[in-house]
Amino acid sequence: MDGDAAETSAAGDRSGRVANAAHDIGGFIRSQREAAQVSLRQLATLAGVSNPYLSQIERGLRNPSAEVLAQIAKGLRVSSEVLYMRAGYLEQRPHGPVRDALLADNGLTERQKQVLLDIYESFCRENQANEDRGDATELMGGVPGGNRDNEVPHRTTEVPPRQENEPS
Repeated sequence: MDGDAAETSAAGDRSGRVANAAHDIGGFIRSQREAAQVSLRQLATLAGVSNPYLSQIERGLRNPSAEVLAQIAKGLRVSSEVLYMRAGYLEQRPHGPVRDALLADNGLTERQKQVLLDIYESFCRENQANEDRGDATELMGGVPGGNRDNEVPHRTTEVPPRQENEPS
């Protein structure tokens, strides 16, 4: 295969992947919209896009920008991260109960969810690094020397002996 043919093949492969991603995200948005029992017109209004544009996204004819995906996610009350992954903007992160619970919580904004996930993941990385180094941490709290955050200090106060001239 010569250079021009290889370039054409690579370009065709890329455009095929883009078309598949657009179709995949569009089908996913449609299924989420139907599951939420929201009409196309209602979602278009919530997302701030036109009915025809949203219809084209759902049919895989248009690939929405990250900004439009965020608005659609907000209208569907799903995590924008899920739509970003479906559209190929983000790599999929491993699932876990804490991560899934955070993403499912409708009481948090997308920004709050992201900050909490970042903090949680930094703790996981730190714990893994400590484990890899063989740091001595007790199981109770993972803090060297014990679970200091949750300990109640025990204070013993000695009662001084009574003086002879003190009333009993």
